[in-house]
Amino acid sequence: MQIIDNTALRLVTDESTAQQIVSTLERSQIVSNLPGSKELIVGWDHHEASYLATSTNLDVPSPMLRDYNWPGTFTPFEHQKKTASFLSLRRRAFCFNEAGTGKTSAAIWAADYLMTIGKIKRVLVICPLSIMYSAWRDDIFHTAMHRTACVAHGSAQKRKDVIGSSCDFVIINFDGVKTVAAEIAQAKFDLIIIDEANAYKDASTQRWKTLAKIMMPSTWLWMMTGTPASQSPEDAFGLAKLVSPGNVPKYKTAWRDLVLQQMGKFRWIPRPDSRSRVYKALQPAVRFTKRECLDLPDVVYQTRDVPLQPNVAAFYKRMKGDMLIQAAGEQVTAVHAAANLSKLLQISGGAVYSDDKNVVEFDISPRLKALKEVLDETSHKVLVFVPFKHTIDIVARYLTGEKVSHEIINGDVTARNRSIIIDKFQKFADPKVLIIQPQSASHGVTLTAADTIVFWAPVMSVETYIQCIGRIDRVGQKHKMTVVHLQGSEVEHRMFSMLQGKVDSHKKLTDLYKQELGLESV
Repeated sequence: MQIIDNTALRLVTDESTAQQIVSTLERSQIVSNLPGSKELIVGWDHHEASYLATSTNLDVPSPMLRDYNWPGTFTPFEHQKKTASFLSLRRRAFCFNEAGTGKTSAAIWAADYLMTIGKIKRVLVICPLSIMYSAWRDDIFHTAMHRTACVAHGSAQKRKDVIGSSCDFVIINFDGVKTVAAEIAQAKFDLIIIDEANAYKDASTQRWKTLAKIMMPSTWLWMMTGTPASQSPEDAFGLAKLVSPGNVPKYKTAWRDLVLQQMGKFRWIPRPDSRSRVYKALQPAVRFTKRECLDLPDVVYQTRDVPLQPNVAAFYKRMKGDMLIQAAGEQVTAVHAAANLSKLLQISGGAVYSDDKNVVEFDISPRLKALKEVLDETSHKVLVFVPFKHTIDIVARYLTGEKVSHEIINGDVTARNRSIIIDKFQKFADPKVLIIQPQSASHGVTLTAADTIVFWAPVMSVETYIQCIGRIDRVGQKHKMTVVHLQGSEVEHRMFSMLQGKVDSHKKLTDLYKQELGLESV
């Protein structure tokens, strides 16, 4: 394929496809006969490129690459341009780019281009609660700041008002869709983007059926996940039924029999050709791994918002009130500030010691769910740094219940056992996750089998933060890396900002504590 004078494409294809093209596209003609094929010249506008991409499966670029000005506060990477080009030509498509490759911005640019040329008017983004603000709303602001973005979250009436507004992009969480499904259908969004699309892998769920009912034949749909059908080839069925139903049988049992074989009454294993069947079912698709994105920075930082449950927020507020009484009229030292900030971080993270040294646990289901979302979107291994020992137990119990292989390194693990765990993590498929108390493995340990780090909560010093990241960012690392911050309170947000900005001083810690208590302006 060759671009001619930025106005036409020169293609070589088989005779049947060539005749199909010239009989459909007015600005096309066969210019020469080659052995077993034809050479064509085809006009290059969006309609023509879209037809070639979808009806003949030819790999052609979008005129977006020629016409679009790529707005925003940063320059797109080459793989983001190719991803946006791919999506802009396809009404229904998958984006399987790995986590940390910037697929959110690529989809925003593609949608903005389609708005610019009049192909679509409004976009509905369906994604996890934890990334509605930190990923989608913020990325729209930085990528297409001339477009409006509204988050449909809160009461049913608030969601309805946002959906009925004139916002270009409306962002809603998975479980929020069913409460306003009628209003979404009435709003007639031209494009629906689903982030972390594995949430729709099961076609028998109400979530899947609600989405299928909302969509019309003319609706554009882009489904994005870095790990399609990662748990079982059977999971590809629900995704394919939404994007490319012709690629799978009508019924799930028929698909199951194609990709799985029964080895006992309750045991099914993938058939030898299941990977190729899944690949064919989940088309059309674009995928870039972090390794392929040579222009990506070595470390990409992400934030996931995990709001505190009402009972946790109430306890947090009460603890702040007690601290305010303690601090009134007294000089706040860095040691005092650090100790009390640690208590607030413990509450946000899920557990705190009471005065009699018992552990009080809280409902932190949003944070646990956000952690699982990160694990589901990651192809490689993950380090989870959890500062507090009593919270490590909560995380470990959760991963056990979710059947995620994991090991723990904290102060109770002997040097010998620590060495065994690290060796196993580096050399074998399991465990996928290593839960670490930062002080126990922030120095001198190589864990390059992982390419993703999750900070369950902020650590108390920049040195520790940098050392934690240094466990994967060192000689032997073969992949681009992602660091994820989980934050649910304002103090966590401020501390992560300080850590990432490498601000580490006693005065700043004291100032942060005073700001949290309202003793001085932010």
